[in-house]
Amino acid sequence: MTVLLLVAHGSRDPRHAATVAALRERVAARRPGLRVETGFLDFCAPSVPRVLERLAAQGARDVVALPLLLTRAFHAKADLPAALARATATLPELTVRRADVLGPSSLLTAALERRLRQAGVRPGDRGSTGVVLASAGSSDPEAIAVIAEIAREWRHTGWCAVRPAFASASSPRTEDAVRALRAEGVRRVAVAPYVLAPGRLPDRIAAGAHAAGADVLADVLGPAPEVVSLLLRRYDEARRGLPVESALAVAGIA
Repeated sequence: MTVLLLVAHGSRDPRHAATVAALRERVAARRPGLRVETGFLDFCAPSVPRVLERLAAQGARDVVALPLLLTRAFHAKADLPAALARATATLPELTVRRADVLGPSSLLTAALERRLRQAGVRPGDRGSTGVVLASAGSSDPEAIAVIAEIAREWRHTGWCAVRPAFASASSPRTEDAVRALRAEGVRRVAVAPYVLAPGRLPDRIAAGAHAAGADVLADVLGPAPEVVSLLLRRYDEARRGLPVESALAVAGIA
């Protein structure tokens, strides 16, 4: 049986690790018999190399490393490939397949909709509600463009407006996007965090929403059923794909 390794960024905030643990439990419950492990790139234990070493020692031979990342930015392009390349270089008996990042996906949009409904937005409110799609932010132009495209596509589903916002590295900030919608005459503004787990940047999103007087602040995506379905979809896709590149040069490690 191929092992599923959920790879999270990690955070000093204990809520982050707790959310990752909840995701792991729900994925395992959705697919009995699948071994699901978690590893972190930073801040939290166990690290990705340590988990892979343990799995190899226990006889595992095939692993899918699935990044709990919503965009293909620095962590997906550099941190994770580097961690996997270092580990697989010393574990020749272990085949590691790297799954794709989670977004964009219609399942994530469905999870955002779920969180907005849970926060009090009713179906009949769509036409009078502007949504701020608030992500963590990135200095990677590709990641920023993806968030902007998600907002454009989501706007076509009936919302009065959908605007992207970022907690770091990019603009506009959440509070600026909320105020811009107000200035355009949008009567009701909801902030939908496009983040998986609580932490410093999601807290910054929440602070911006409150400072600008947003009417609704949705929860983070967390272990929403749609997120669980997406994790299993990415796992299945990776199992049909190719092993992660073993050459260290691919990860920038000579």
